[in-house]
Amino acid sequence: MTTTDAEKPSQIDLIWGAEEISKVIGRPPRVTFHLLTTGAIPAKKVGGRWVAERGKLLRFFMETAA
Repeated sequence: MTTTDAEKPSQIDLIWGAEEISKVIGRPPRVTFHLLTTGAIPAKKVGGRWVAERGKLLRFFMETAA
């Protein structure tokens, strides 16, 4: 039995750490950390590290730019 693409679980692309998140959004690490701690961007703290879903970050910035 084969599965179609629609039946496969979706892949979540997570970005771990404020520094890596800063690279994705193109902001300095200090600015990114401020955005993270104030809740200005969609991310969560897990086990002491910031984590964000790449798709949600990109959608967030595309919506605010529109």
